[in-house]
Amino acid sequence: MSLALEFHQISKEYRNFPGRRLRALDDFSLQVEKGEIFGFLGPNGAGKSTAIHLAMGFMLPSHGNGRLLGEPFGHAKTRRRVGFLAENVALYHRRAQRLVQFYAALNGMHGAELEKRSVEVLDAVGLLEHASRNVGKFSRGMLQRVGLAQALVNDPELLILDEPTSALDPLARVSIRELLLRAREQGKTIFLSSHLLSEVELICDRVAVLHRGKLVRLGRTADLLHSADQTEISARGISANLFLGATTENGFVRFAVPTSSQRAAIEKVWAAGGEVVRLNPMRRSLEQVFLEVTSSQEAPTKVGEL
Repeated sequence: MSLALEFHQISKEYRNFPGRRLRALDDFSLQVEKGEIFGFLGPNGAGKSTAIHLAMGFMLPSHGNGRLLGEPFGHAKTRRRVGFLAENVALYHRRAQRLVQFYAALNGMHGAELEKRSVEVLDAVGLLEHASRNVGKFSRGMLQRVGLAQALVNDPELLILDEPTSALDPLARVSIRELLLRAREQGKTIFLSSHLLSEVELICDRVAVLHRGKLVRLGRTADLLHSADQTEISARGISANLFLGATTENGFVRFAVPTSSQRAAIEKVWAAGGEVVRLNPMRRSLEQVFLEVTSSQEAPTKVGEL
């Protein structure tokens, strides 16, 4: 297995007034494979931004270690192979194309390559017609798109994106979603932190949920969204009144039962002269999974006196 990003038993503690430490990450381990879109979820204060800043080398862990594209966190040359978009986009007030070129130059690009690539990424995020405008006059959504353009300009192997679509309208979200899917098709890895769970559900291959600094759920998105406890049954030739909560659509009666009662429900359909058409594990939304694993109201982990 080839890894793009790896956290190994990382803890990160901050000073917390008065004279205590707050543990933002607690023995956190995670592996992100190359070529996947990975969703990184968690409520506010869960430790997501801390994990991202550690991976980018902006800070050091209190304990543990990690690797980014095979090199230890903080390896300067490796960061040229990474595209990064922070949650709160803060950019120099320059014309959009000049700004993107500035970030390209920081990654070692120059000359005709720099010029060509800046045009390509502005076009990709739908800002080419605004290339000569000063970003200080951009809306929040446009700032987010030019921020994504600077993350893409060096043609990175790994994209680390913190809330990349939070300020975008629905049409722009669709455009960025398609852009990220194309990036995956090109073999790139996308590490995506977002509160827009419907977007994550649509494009992510795997998902991790962080809560109170700990990893509380990890798996393939499709697997997480199927419940082993409930089964949805479609039948025909029966009355919807036969099962509590049943609905009728195009002549089919649909209802859900506990998986343990599946056989009894099927026999009930047969006894009523009906036919079972389909059995499926009950599909949940990512929002339901998220709420299920983050419902604990425990206080953040505190460590002893400094």
